[in-house]
Amino acid sequence: MSNDRKNINYRGILVMIGSQLLITAFMFNTQLGKIIITFISDVFNMLIQFGTEGVNFVLGGVEVGDGGVFFFNVLLIIIFFATILSVLTYLKILPFIIKYFGMGLSYITGLPKVESFNAVNSIFFGQSEALLAIKSQFKTLNDNRLYIVSASAMGSVSASIVGAYLGMLPDEYILVALPLNMFSALIVASIIAPVKVSKEEDVVDIQDVSNSKSFFEAMGNGALDGGKIALIVASMLIAFIASLEAVNWVFGAVFNGFTLQQLLGYIIAPIGLLMGIPAAEVLDAGAIMGTKIVTNEFVAMLQFQEMLGGVSEKTAGIVTVFLTSFANFSSIGIIAGTVQGIDSEKGGKVSGFGMKLLIGATLGSMLSATIAGMFI
Repeated sequence: MSNDRKNINYRGILVMIGSQLLITAFMFNTQLGKIIITFISDVFNMLIQFGTEGVNFVLGGVEVGDGGVFFFNVLLIIIFFATILSVLTYLKILPFIIKYFGMGLSYITGLPKVESFNAVNSIFFGQSEALLAIKSQFKTLNDNRLYIVSASAMGSVSASIVGAYLGMLPDEYILVALPLNMFSALIVASIIAPVKVSKEEDVVDIQDVSNSKSFFEAMGNGALDGGKIALIVASMLIAFIASLEAVNWVFGAVFNGFTLQQLLGYIIAPIGLLMGIPAAEVLDAGAIMGTKIVTNEFVAMLQFQEMLGGVSEKTAGIVTVFLTSFANFSSIGIIAGTVQGIDSEKGGKVSGFGMKLLIGATLGSMLSATIAGMFI
């Protein structure tokens, strides 16, 4: 799939794979790593409790059943996390962290600064926000560099919705997926679209990602953005789950009860075996992974949540890491639309390599999941 095999940065790729192995071994196999994961998880859970207090105040009079309501219990937490993210951005805390982590990543991998900054930025911000932060750089990006920044955006997840994920699947696997996905997206994209940038051209001019004029305006903007995200996710879930049911009805009528998920399970099963999923569970795991690709991660997470009690720890970890990314068909439209709004010519190019982008981001998710599985 590579556009330029002769210029693949093998040194950078080996450094990033080594970094993934070290991070995963440290987080899963050392006492200090487990303490750090527990601490981060506790912080997130405490924030979720704070967010729940706000949700309960607004919805205190609404009667719900024992299982709760997904929109109330999970999606509305996004509003609080988006508010925190907005405030940290306004206070220049996140931009400072992202800037220097990006510089460090560029130094150890040899990748250009814009691509490195964007990869770190994509851990915290959604696909559109991450790309908008580098909009002033788009005029300098050739097709290969454009592919890498788009792949980083698709292969990551936004910190504002991590709290929602933590309410569904095991904390430790979701948290380890964040750094792994950053490296995996860059590894696969650097093979598919290698880049070489001269020192004179290797400059980064990042736009201020916060337009807020005050602390309270940042809070308000974050809350509004979080509300929009929650409604968008809810709308997409309604559409995708309903469409999936319709497709399965057709499949069932034509193929005597055979579902789309079962078909996807058979297609992805060989790769699932290579990823380390036990043979007895690979069809069910493949069905969940396939569902995520054709719908989105929330649909797949909801289905996998019901299966957690019946699968091994290894399968739970591998599949959870795989699901923790934006790599799905709908992301092609989101990224292409964002780039179109920044630069119409480059937006057309992103649309042109949309399928290659999805394949690369999916391979990145598989790489992250495989490395995580090696230590479970």
